[in-house]
Amino acid sequence: MTTASSPATLTDESVFDLRYARSHDDLWSMLDELYGENPGFDAFRERLDAALRAGWAARPADLKRLDLRRDLEPDWFQRPGMNGYVFYIDRFAGDLNGVIDKLDYLADLGITYVHFMPCLKPREGDSDGGYSVQDYRAINPAYGDMADFEAATAAARARGMSVCIDFVLNHTAKEHDWAQKARAGDPTYLDYYLTFEDDTLPKAYEDTLIEIFPDNAPGSFTYYDDMQRWVWTTFNEHQWDLNWSNPQVFVEMVEVMLFLANRGVEVLRLDAVAFLWKRMGTRCQSEPECHMLLQALRAACRIAAPAVIHLEEAIVGPAEMLPYLGRGKHDGKEGNLAYHNSLMVQFWSALAARDTRLLTHVMTTHFPPVLTNATYATYLRCHDDIGWAVTDEDAAAVGLGGPQHRAFLSEFYEGIYPGSFSRGALFQYNPETGDKRISGSCASLAGLEAGLDAGDAAGVSDAIDRILMGHALIASYGGIPLIYMGDEIGLLNDYGYVNHPAQAHDSRWLHRPRMDWDTAQAARQGDDSPAGRLRAGLRHILARRAATPEFHASHAIEILNTGNAALFAFARRAPTGSVVCLFNFTDTWQNMPGDWAIQHGAHALHDALSDAPVLDAQGAIALPPHARVWIR
Repeated sequence: MTTASSPATLTDESVFDLRYARSHDDLWSMLDELYGENPGFDAFRERLDAALRAGWAARPADLKRLDLRRDLEPDWFQRPGMNGYVFYIDRFAGDLNGVIDKLDYLADLGITYVHFMPCLKPREGDSDGGYSVQDYRAINPAYGDMADFEAATAAARARGMSVCIDFVLNHTAKEHDWAQKARAGDPTYLDYYLTFEDDTLPKAYEDTLIEIFPDNAPGSFTYYDDMQRWVWTTFNEHQWDLNWSNPQVFVEMVEVMLFLANRGVEVLRLDAVAFLWKRMGTRCQSEPECHMLLQALRAACRIAAPAVIHLEEAIVGPAEMLPYLGRGKHDGKEGNLAYHNSLMVQFWSALAARDTRLLTHVMTTHFPPVLTNATYATYLRCHDDIGWAVTDEDAAAVGLGGPQHRAFLSEFYEGIYPGSFSRGALFQYNPETGDKRISGSCASLAGLEAGLDAGDAAGVSDAIDRILMGHALIASYGGIPLIYMGDEIGLLNDYGYVNHPAQAHDSRWLHRPRMDWDTAQAARQGDDSPAGRLRAGLRHILARRAATPEFHASHAIEILNTGNAALFAFARRAPTGSVVCLFNFTDTWQNMPGDWAIQHGAHALHDALSDAPVLDAQGAIALPPHARVWIR
């Protein structure tokens, strides 16, 4: 018989202690290496320990119950029922109360993960779309307040939806309280940022730095007359880079992280993580210390808010991206999610070229079949531009010239290449490097805008099939597919952004239209408009994904050679069998022998997407333009 005081009794404190023991080494092995030589390390250790205990003590009971559930079901985010939707609060529903009203719409679509685009209090005026945060503990007043936010997360949680928000790690707005104190000369807070008395070091650093926004924010440092100092500003003048070599910055950000976790956030999108650590003579991107910091932040969450996972935003090439999902000593201990930027880029590349060889090569060469305690966030479009991350080496491997192919893609999706179906716009053209990035909504880039403008019914149907093929691809490849707001109804480019002074300089607002609720509601009722056809098709894809257990993210992905440059294929290998996924990237019919699918493990030759047999009378798999099949 046990008593209230016996070791068998699990109290909140004892649960915390067990979790601390579980993640102690993951946390402190990193922090010892990062900060162990700092003279204030012992005080830092005490403060961080107190912050973790305070975060746990303040955690609401229902979230502690969710913590326990997630401990028992650690693969929750890898399951095929996870389907994501991403939106700006104001453009989707006006404010947080409006979001609550729209959750049933999302639930009907099959959504179980919702990303509220930047919603913490930004600086006034140009805030880089909300990524220039003035207060991490307050909500943008245009959307409501923290009570409204907690109501929205609770309403989503009640519907089985996990809420993701952006947590900007690299910088704060210059109006943040820390920055204001630094600007006033407080030495404690000056050390929260990277500032310099003269431009000697900034010039030395800039020898190897890459400008992020060369058109409207050239350089990486800004001089402020009132403080007579240079400040590191990687992105914009109003975004001051934090000094992560200062352990007090780490503690401050852990306290903020746990505060947000206790408001009901289940996924923290850690913004601009590649830039956290600075080292002379490098690009100051993806330095080893970035991964040490991110493992330590992940461990802190596992101790005091284990229901929360981390999505690490690093839009870089494959070799640089995979470590953000944990490689080497960080395997299984760093990010749980990272954007599969390469899959997005290669989708659009193959679609324009009508050739999948580069896509097949990149996915085969650079990505492992399975990840430990992590998976991808897959997507076709997001709030950002598309940078053509195609290396010269990968292009050469399939007989292409890297610069020429990147230029072709920019011209194609800008819509100026002969025969292009796309309508897009350049973003941040850099004549020195030849870098041309592209803005545009999914539907406009895929040809829907051009088809509608021309009254071309066949062109409209082709665009719908391109969009649905892409979403069938990201729904089956592995990870959590993310639908960007309005893509389910084919929202087109919004050219009115040029009439707003705060947006006119940034063509990315082209693909950030306001939600068209009249069209969305008509589409939900099943009309035969392009929006209705897209929504029905996407809803079906997500439902079939959720019903296909082989798509669990822990099951290996094997890229297959089709012998046909028109087709891209992969198999999902599960203990219960395989699903072979096959996609036609061209405007013409293609055929594959049924024996090919059988050789690769699809013995039933039944399409899990259409719930129909795939063989024709001749024993072949006939694939119409932009076909997508998931063959069991």
